[in-house]
Amino acid sequence: METHLRWTRRPNRLVRLLVATLGGLSLAVGVTGLAHADPTPGEIEKQIDEKWNTIEPVIEQHNQLKLELAANKTKQKQLEDTIAPLKAQVDAAFDKVSAFAVLQYKNGRVSKLDAMLTTGSPDTFIDQMTMLNMVAKDEQDRIKDVLVAKQQYDAQKGPLDELIAKQAEQEAALNQQETQINADIKNLQDMRLQAYGSGNGTGSLKPVACPQQYDGSPGSRAAQFGCQQIGKKYVWATEGPNTFDCSGLTMWSWKQVGVTYLRHYTMWQYQDTKRVSRADLKAGDLVFFYPDKHHVGLYVGNGWMVHAPNPSQPVQMKKIDSEPISGYGRVA
Repeated sequence: METHLRWTRRPNRLVRLLVATLGGLSLAVGVTGLAHADPTPGEIEKQIDEKWNTIEPVIEQHNQLKLELAANKTKQKQLEDTIAPLKAQVDAAFDKVSAFAVLQYKNGRVSKLDAMLTTGSPDTFIDQMTMLNMVAKDEQDRIKDVLVAKQQYDAQKGPLDELIAKQAEQEAALNQQETQINADIKNLQDMRLQAYGSGNGTGSLKPVACPQQYDGSPGSRAAQFGCQQIGKKYVWATEGPNTFDCSGLTMWSWKQVGVTYLRHYTMWQYQDTKRVSRADLKAGDLVFFYPDKHHVGLYVGNGWMVHAPNPSQPVQMKKIDSEPISGYGRVA
């Protein structure tokens, strides 16, 4: 990091900028209200990292919710497809009821019709149809089976509909947060530009060979695909091929070698992988960070990983010990 760089803005203007962009994160200010020495780029990077660690968990929760909602909508559609033939049979049965209702009305036998139309259960419905000699016995049984199946379907579909409605509300709330997330991201980018001007930031995105280990195995090939994305932009909730967030990069890299079960959410990727020790790490393993595992990188060997850090920095290599590690995962 180029620690010799200094801000050229006046201190009071700097304080106003930081307060506006970080929503409370600011430089140390003395009791007199005068700012201390201008921050170095390293200090700015630290503040950016702290702010980003409050944003990234929200992004990963958003990824999780979107996937859960899509899965539940698929399940709902499957249930609807399953019930479609039953619904057609029920509709046909009630068409017969309607035809019979007209006949009963014309013949003045409305009392029996009223009794039939006030039915509240399949058993009562069939009993009344039997009493009225509306259909043959085998048809009565068939219609009763259809109504029972319809009740069973409703029992399954009802809770699912409630869950989807609840998740849709949550998704709407998260979508409202997108505006704030994007504003926070822009503020971080603006801060970094202020700190570094038009320079290239803190150094090379690929300081050593990437991957560090390559033996032709699926893991080393996935690592190689990840390395090939170095320099591409971070865009949250994306999974390639032109932009990535952290779990999107690891998922996409492994997808290139045929692995499709990794999901676009860090905690799910932790669940999707087998636990390994640090001593057993191989290229292509996943490295998870922070207690809530809201960040993940793709191990490339010799203590290095490739990862999508945040919107202020593109996909790049980094030492895994530069962030607090909370676990390791191997794609089976």
